[in-house]
Amino acid sequence: MTPVMFSSATDEWATPQSFFDDLNEEYHFTLDPCALPSNAKCAKYYTPTDNGLLQDWGGERVFCNPPYGRAIYEWMRKCSEEASKPNTTVVALIPARTDTRYFHEFIYHKAREIRFVKGRLKFGNGKGAAPFPSMVVIF
Repeated sequence: MTPVMFSSATDEWATPQSFFDDLNEEYHFTLDPCALPSNAKCAKYYTPTDNGLLQDWGGERVFCNPPYGRAIYEWMRKCSEEASKPNTTVVALIPARTDTRYFHEFIYHKAREIRFVKGRLKFGNGKGAAPFPSMVVIF
């Protein structure tokens, strides 16, 4: 593992392609609201400049791998709110941190399903596994 994985030097963790592919086969995603042009998983995506938190996700099948820093609270609020719109499904890949405020406010009683990922994912081009467990939250 690289030292950056244990620091707050980055809050961006590129989704492993095969992991995304398996979820995409199930959900047929149409929107990636947390992307860079180099790592977007859907044809329709929002960059940090677009600010997916300010966009309407209604009617989309959303794959959300948000920044894992302090902003994750706002992303989980957004996922929960947007999923309440008609014909909208939101699937989020996040750290499995069940002790957090956002988990209890926006996930625990509001998500349709929570899937805990066995083992640790290798994000982006990382050679080692992430220093945290992950979960997939389906709204």
